[in-house]
Amino acid sequence: MKKLIVSFAAAAVLSSGLIAGILDDQSAGRNSQTGCGLGSVIIANGDTALMLAFQATTNGTSGNQTFGITSGTSGCKKTKFVMNERAEEFVASNMDQLAKEISVGQGESLDTLAELLQVEDKEIFASALQANYNSIYTSQNVQMADVLDNIAAI
Repeated sequence: MKKLIVSFAAAAVLSSGLIAGILDDQSAGRNSQTGCGLGSVIIANGDTALMLAFQATTNGTSGNQTFGITSGTSGCKKTKFVMNERAEEFVASNMDQLAKEISVGQGESLDTLAELLQVEDKEIFASALQANYNSIYTSQNVQMADVLDNIAAI
């Protein structure tokens, strides 16, 4: 029984990377509200709140969003600027909250991002991001990788 479970787990892990690579080209232009990942690829038509919830749940529970962010697959765009994986995951999971907090120049998510990026002066960091909000969030459908690249440019 143990061998069967281990075999199934190994097959699932290996196939999620394969599926992510195959579906990468199909996943361009997915809904930015739920992030990238298998849920956004499988449930392509996420126009209703229920479908958005299914996308987000699948993205979060299947564990492939992390893989997609680091590899640039599953509809995830890899950042040009090399950041730590935790910062990328954090921004991908908190895009809306960060946008709100950057616009006002303060907040818990903004402080967390500063810690993940190892910024020493959080106040200057928050002020700089607030002053350059339109340069960071360039459109309503901006992707996580673009946000991180724009923050790095500032």
